Amino acid sequence: MSTGTATASNGPAVDPAEIAALPKRMIETWAAHDADGFADLFVEDGTLILPGRFQQGREAIRAFMAAAFQGPYQGSRVTGQPIEIKPLGPGSVALITEGGVIPAGADELPASAAIRASWILVHRDGRWRLAVYQNCPRDLPA
Repeated sequence: MSTGTATASNGPAVDPAEIAALPKRMIETWAAHDADGFADLFVEDGTLILPGRFQQGREAIRAFMAAAFQGPYQGSRVTGQPIEIKPLGPGSVALITEGGVIPAGADELPASAAIRASWILVHRDGRWRLAVYQNCPRDLPA
């Protein structure tokens, strides 16, 4: 994983392990199908963008994930690894990850489900949270 400068001037030190902990928490909340925990990864006015979906605000994200965990994501798991961390300014970081949703009953991530994601993190109230999460397919058919 590559990282930019170690600090964003006038902001908190950017500890790569602390930043990488956010995807781990997402994996844990997803495994538990915990819509509340998932939504809590976001700031109050956070944004979740998935292919064909746009959710604005923590409550909308919570409601969307609660329904998704009972519907298309039921029994699924998510995986992801940080690829790059880029400090953007005081208290803000861009994180690029690669991973995807492992369907219910599958042992590994199908190549067709692989994604790359952009995470814009902000440091608020002593912790890093998502301001924006967006993903797209890793590979497109030729």
